[in-house]
Amino acid sequence: MTDSATEGSVEQPSAVSAGNPETQPAADNGSTASPAPSFLDGLSEDNRKLAENKGWKSPEDLDKVLASYSELEKAQGSSLRVPKDDAPQEEWDKFYSKLGRPESADKYEFKRPEGLPEDLPWDSEGEQALKAWAFNAGVPPKQAQSILEGYAKMQADRLTAARQAQAEAVTRTSDELTKEWGPSDSEGFKQKHQLADRAVKKLGLLEGFQKSGLLLADGSLTDPQIAKAFAAIGESMFAEDTIGNDASVSTENPFKGARNVSAISALVKSDPQKAARLAREAGEDPRNWGLK
Repeated sequence: MTDSATEGSVEQPSAVSAGNPETQPAADNGSTASPAPSFLDGLSEDNRKLAENKGWKSPEDLDKVLASYSELEKAQGSSLRVPKDDAPQEEWDKFYSKLGRPESADKYEFKRPEGLPEDLPWDSEGEQALKAWAFNAGVPPKQAQSILEGYAKMQADRLTAARQAQAEAVTRTSDELTKEWGPSDSEGFKQKHQLADRAVKKLGLLEGFQKSGLLLADGSLTDPQIAKAFAAIGESMFAEDTIGNDASVSTENPFKGARNVSAISALVKSDPQKAARLAREAGEDPRNWGLK
């Protein structure tokens, strides 16, 4: 027999291999490592897509989002909200007060806008009306002043346009009249113009013509057809009269002979007592002329 192991014996594992973890085969159960949880987990699909589009990927981003939301709530709490149309007046007054509307309409202080024509009349009544309108509409003072300036500028532009149109009308009238009456410095032109002026005055149309712009303060006419018509009227009815002459200073009795109707009318207006006396002297009944 030899020194080898006897029959039936088995080889014992070495001490080095037994119990040495470095030599143990790795366990293989088919599993892999689980990913770390994300703060996006649990969000709805829409919110998750929003976060991804915004680049919110970490918990720090979530902190920023919550901080922004908190600031938004504070801003909404201090912001102005327009009352509903059917809200009570008290609610609207509070809203207007926050906008900056003064306590009452008389607290508005308007200034005349710069750059307006010096002779543009300032409508104080219109200014007071604008204050009332601005207050009722809840307009702050600065905006009310802006409205006033816009309106005043529009009025100034209208005045400028009207004056320009008036000047052009005078020029057209003068050009047309000089074609028929001769040069404006000629005796013929002056006589025709005097007759037209006399007819306007004798017929009591002076004030109406001035208000309508047909006759300017310097005596200029702005409509050639009217000028020619009244020149003809003056020539046919008042050619014998002189400018400024009326029955109140005339020594003749307008009721005698061929009645001077225009002189009688002027005398009745200026001196009704004298007119009644002259009517009786001429055998006229003063009552026929509205006299006593």
